[in-house]
Amino acid sequence: MHVPDGFIDAPTSAVTAVAAAGALAVSLRGARRELDERTAPLAGLVAAFIFAVQMLNFPVAAGTSGHLLGGALAAILVGPYTGVLCVSVVLLMQGVLFADGGLTALGVNITDMAITTTVVSYAVFRALLAVLPRKRRSVTVASFVAALASVPAAAVVFTLLYAIGGTTDVSIGKVATAMIGVHVLIGVGEAVITALTVSAVIAVRPDLVHGARGLRQRLKLRVNGALVDAPAPGGAPTAPLAARTSRRTLWMTGLVASLVLAGFVSFYASANPDGLEKVAHDQGIDKKQDRHAAAGSPLADYGVRNVSDARLSGGLAGVIGVGVTVVAGSAVFWAVRRRRTEDASPAGTGA
Repeated sequence: MHVPDGFIDAPTSAVTAVAAAGALAVSLRGARRELDERTAPLAGLVAAFIFAVQMLNFPVAAGTSGHLLGGALAAILVGPYTGVLCVSVVLLMQGVLFADGGLTALGVNITDMAITTTVVSYAVFRALLAVLPRKRRSVTVASFVAALASVPAAAVVFTLLYAIGGTTDVSIGKVATAMIGVHVLIGVGEAVITALTVSAVIAVRPDLVHGARGLRQRLKLRVNGALVDAPAPGGAPTAPLAARTSRRTLWMTGLVASLVLAGFVSFYASANPDGLEKVAHDQGIDKKQDRHAAAGSPLADYGVRNVSDARLSGGLAGVIGVGVTVVAGSAVFWAVRRRRTEDASPAGTGA
């Protein structure tokens, strides 16, 4: 779904850049309410994890592959405003360091992959939680459906942007049919990855999952060696879901998993073109694609220049990418958290 330079004309790209900048400004303000000293480190880790998993293209159909977009995962784990920032940090690192996604198209990509996926997925997620029982399983189910909906929604937005500012003369009907069709399939993979990840985090630290806030569990009593619901007039009492591991352990586990995925597992990812690349080639959208401004980067195309072994080159690039993303993301979210603290301080609330 990373849109290269040259697919969308300059005026449309400029407008989306302005819109993306406005959305990022709103997200920075909104993230102050979502982040605290407990969740800010998780947000940096979520950005790094999304970067790593985006390197794992999975096959879908007819010589096409897909990869995680990550908007739903980020929104559910750390909140919609912070989620927009997470995916945007990933897109910036990919565009500047790895020549993945055009630099003039950065506004298009943020609008499509960060804003659209996050807004659509979180709206669907909240709508489902409003009617489902307030249980862990409901969060997982809602995560699956929300992630599934977010990917074809991004395909629709790309099609609309192409209809407005596409640089080639291709039928919009053909573009829409091809884009939405293949991205529904990719959405299934997105949904599986998102639901499994959300479920895994809820199992150990439900208190850190933004989308699981408010979930409670029934209190238990041990009677004759067995756990039973504690009786109480008017229904069994409840308590917040308990954490099963420390924040440090969760963070370290997530970072190691990201490094392994990007540094090792990525070598076995599908080499087929992703959904947009396939559609662009088949429909002729890529006829006016420009050379990437960062094509000379030593990490371009997810390989380290002058390292001849493909596995080592790709693995090193992945590890570097995870490292740079977690540092950049953590710096952004730490600054946002500090701004929240300053705003809440007595000095920040004075006249």
